[in-house]
Amino acid sequence: MFALKKSLQARKKRDEIEPQEIFLDALVKKSQEPLAQFEVPLKNRGPIILGLLAFFVFLLIFVRLLQLQIFSHQEFQVLATKNQFFYKSIQSQRGIIYDRNFTPLVFNKPSFDLLCQTQELENNRNLIEGLSFILGIPKQELLQRLETAQDKEFVVKENLNYQELIRFEGLSEKFPGCHIERTEKREYLDSLVFAHVLGYWRKNGPNEGLEQFYDEILKSQPGKVAIERDAKGNVISEKIEEFPKPGKSLVLWLDKDLQKTLYEALEKKLSELGARKAAAVAIDPNTGGILAMVSFPSYDNNLFAQGLSEEEWQKILSDKTYPLLNRVIGGKYPTGSTIKPLIAAAALQEGIISKNTKINCRGQIVVENPWFEDKPFIYKDWKVHGITDVKKAIAESCNVFFYLVGGGYKNFKGLGVDLINKYLKLFGWEEKLGIDLPGEQKGFIPDRAWKKENFKPPLNIWFPGDTYYLSIGQGYLTVTPLEVVASFAAIANGGKLLKPRMVKAIVDEKRNIIEEFEPEVIREGFIDKKNLQIVREGMREAVVYGSATILKDLPVKVAAKTGTAELSKKDRYHNWVTVFAPYDNPKIVLTIVVEEVKGIHLAALPVAKEVLGWYFQEEHKQEE
Repeated sequence: MFALKKSLQARKKRDEIEPQEIFLDALVKKSQEPLAQFEVPLKNRGPIILGLLAFFVFLLIFVRLLQLQIFSHQEFQVLATKNQFFYKSIQSQRGIIYDRNFTPLVFNKPSFDLLCQTQELENNRNLIEGLSFILGIPKQELLQRLETAQDKEFVVKENLNYQELIRFEGLSEKFPGCHIERTEKREYLDSLVFAHVLGYWRKNGPNEGLEQFYDEILKSQPGKVAIERDAKGNVISEKIEEFPKPGKSLVLWLDKDLQKTLYEALEKKLSELGARKAAAVAIDPNTGGILAMVSFPSYDNNLFAQGLSEEEWQKILSDKTYPLLNRVIGGKYPTGSTIKPLIAAAALQEGIISKNTKINCRGQIVVENPWFEDKPFIYKDWKVHGITDVKKAIAESCNVFFYLVGGGYKNFKGLGVDLINKYLKLFGWEEKLGIDLPGEQKGFIPDRAWKKENFKPPLNIWFPGDTYYLSIGQGYLTVTPLEVVASFAAIANGGKLLKPRMVKAIVDEKRNIIEEFEPEVIREGFIDKKNLQIVREGMREAVVYGSATILKDLPVKVAAKTGTAELSKKDRYHNWVTVFAPYDNPKIVLTIVVEEVKGIHLAALPVAKEVLGWYFQEEHKQEE
């Protein structure tokens, strides 16, 4: 050991130290440590440990391969195929809605939607921030849409504007799994004029009008394209697996020009009167086809089809005139004297009166009061009519005549409430007529049982005065304009109550007829034609000398019945008119009601005159 130390010290004097000297020096130091006296066996376990480690790693790999290739082979093969292929829909055009002359009332306008794969956004939430910036949609809102997405692909935003479209296209590579899809949105012709007929269609959300009722007919069937990708997501090929099918189209009974004329004439009259609410409907009495249908106030259905803001929606909801309500099929009103031709028909049919029956109208009838003898009930007329038969009673709208015919008086037996109910229902009142539009309501005809159930004694008794009021269209009675026009169509056509229809035919994209709808009779023969003819003559005399003489100078002979219904609001009335023409061969029945007219004004009649004057001039031009 001494010799070894001496050798090492000698080497320190050299300029270089060799590696083995360092090793030897380390050994010397070890030998000087206290524990150096214990010897460690020179047995090497390293290869064994490495071997065991390698064995376990191999075993794990083997088990995993076994799982992937044997037990989960089919599952992962499906996943691999899904990653290799994804499917994109091919949109086709929704069906068009035409008027009776094949004039389109709605168009399909190109639109662009941004769609993203749900899984792609779930795996990379950073994409949400980028989409939020490009589209101007709050991040939280996008996250909420992602969480509620039901499909593998969902619409991030519909109807992208030009700036949004350009921004996304320029950065599309940064958004894997997202793409622009060309779709369509509806654009409506003269939206305010046709809103309550056509309604609106949206890609998402509830719809209205014909767009809702005939959605299954109008909607297209999208096609399907299979897109193959490589491992890096690059598109290898595209294959159409299902071809798109366009929707079928509708041809209406409606006449576009008549609709516009009716809308504009009624709008002008409302402006003159300072009124806002009204309804008008024209029907072909031979087919039940609706020729025109207008409701005021209207709304812009393009707002719904192309994207309605929350502010716009709240404005519509808060409007107390309810612009979304189609008053023709959903508005319920007291009719006033409009009811009288139907009461006359019932009385003639039941033999209560004949065409020769005459009543002396002195301007009122006085009915004894069983509780207070000095306070009799007085039911007034609007004037003294003198000796009056049924035709004159219709022409001049004599209340006294219909008080007696409806409710009876002294020795004169009237129809009574039960028969009045029976015949009004035969004419289609208090009945949903089955028009092909959503939202149809039925009117209400009061009776004894209803009053007994809904009033407290002694007011739950059906009084004679209740029948008198019902006989002239007042009291608890309500009816829709559609029910009125359908019942007068039955008078005009000789006794057929027809189902009202909007759609005449269904056609394909080349306008070939797929299905044509024949007129459908709800009921007929409930009033003899000879009795209906007496009623028709009374309505004709209303134009010749009675309550509708301003219609006398129309190009064709017409028959009419006016009505003024009193309201609970002081000096406010619903103003009605129903006209059919030409008198000898009716082709159109027009009903108009203007709501809450201040004072006794000619509100509906001037509109009817203007519209029918235009209509028959146009028809004459076409015949030439």
